[in-house]
Amino acid sequence: MSVHPVAAVLRGRVIASVQAYPGEPLRHPETMAQMARACELGGAAAIRCQGLADIAAIKGRVEVPVIGLWKEGHDGVFITPTLRHALACASAGADVVALDATDRPRPDGRTFEEIVAGVRAASDVALMADCATIEDIRRGVAAGCELVSTTLSHGRAAAGTAFDDGPDLPLLRAAVAEFPEVPIVCEGHVHTPADARAALDAGAWAVVVGTAITHPTTITSWFVAAAGE
Repeated sequence: MSVHPVAAVLRGRVIASVQAYPGEPLRHPETMAQMARACELGGAAAIRCQGLADIAAIKGRVEVPVIGLWKEGHDGVFITPTLRHALACASAGADVVALDATDRPRPDGRTFEEIVAGVRAASDVALMADCATIEDIRRGVAAGCELVSTTLSHGRAAAGTAFDDGPDLPLLRAAVAEFPEVPIVCEGHVHTPADARAALDAGAWAVVVGTAITHPTTITSWFVAAAGE
């Protein structure tokens, strides 16, 4: 199996997820671009970000690959939910576009596979399948996505694969065992350097770290809770 050049440079590396949402103090494309550059200087191999303005601003600031997505809504499929969203992310400058790879219905009526095909027909951008289950991972691999991630797995683990508040290592190990040559990315609840190391030791191609690097409000709350305030 040949590995896409963007995926190849991520092997064994950390991807920083740089995101803020409406109402949050850091919610501004320039702030996100500065945060992304700071992460790049710290050694991040790529930046994962959401929203067209943030994708464009970050692409203009960093030299590492940009994984772009567009979140719309909060329920069902909200990570790059339609073909229109995916192509817009590519046009904004994303090197990789992340898509929800579940089998849930999408606003435009297309299936995941139809969106992948639509992107392939219109763009040479690489694709990342955001998955909740091993079935989703199989779907992403079958569709030919260059990267497949455990992004959506938390709260949806299969029976007998319970895990704590860290990354979903049971799903990761199952995916790596079934698809040893596919770039399987660990994302979700990677809160410490030890979590990241554990994911890589479990076979992750790369590890996405978001909140623990780029969300100071949450990081502060962890310390406050530990202090017993």
